[in-house]
Amino acid sequence: MTEHDEMTVGEEQTEDGKFMRRIRSFVRREGRLTRGQDRALQELWPVMGVEFRDEMLDLAKLFGREAPVVLEIGFGMGKSLVEMAAAAPEKNFIGIEVHRPGVGACLTSAQEAGITNLRLFCHDAVEVLGQMIPDQSIDTLQLFFPDPWHKSRHHKRRIVQPAFVQMLRPKLKIDGVFHMATDWENYAEHMVEVMSVAEGFANTVTDGVYAPRPDSRPLTKFEQRGHRLGHGVWDLLFARKS
Repeated sequence: MTEHDEMTVGEEQTEDGKFMRRIRSFVRREGRLTRGQDRALQELWPVMGVEFRDEMLDLAKLFGREAPVVLEIGFGMGKSLVEMAAAAPEKNFIGIEVHRPGVGACLTSAQEAGITNLRLFCHDAVEVLGQMIPDQSIDTLQLFFPDPWHKSRHHKRRIVQPAFVQMLRPKLKIDGVFHMATDWENYAEHMVEVMSVAEGFANTVTDGVYAPRPDSRPLTKFEQRGHRLGHGVWDLLFARKS
């Protein structure tokens, strides 16, 4: 996930004049598209892109097959998402990212890798999950390296919050996994705090709290550099139990 992503809660007026709290997963800060990214959005979006609409998707129809579904929120430039899709052709992958340059870069990487099991959204993840992803349709939901908002006064902006977790819970299949990863220890502790009391979830790790990095999550150059400098990365895997 990139630096523009965060949890925000605002107010929205309903038809009867009342105000309701509205959750969004990001603040849009658009970057400039390169020529290649712009070309990818023009040429490849019709093949791999999914337009947002207030209508539940038929995932089997979207991919042309029934297969386990992995959904990633905030894939950044998409390099690791494309690697995962290439390494697991038996699975269907969905990526959600609001940053158009990242979507363009991901489309280019996907074309170069020759993969056909990836579909992308360029929209707010909360709205996509709530209005387009059917309940009990996701096998694995991924949130890798979200903005840590490391200043204490900004912790409320972190996307992993009780309301967000309960919003995504029904989208997971029973025993489906919410996989989080962060390189900020304080955020890892925050994730543990939220998930340990989250209704319907249980940690898949029984020995300790954090999981070893699963082989399915590619080791990024950034992460490799961090390891050399002695920086940690924390993976958390919580399964939906009810």
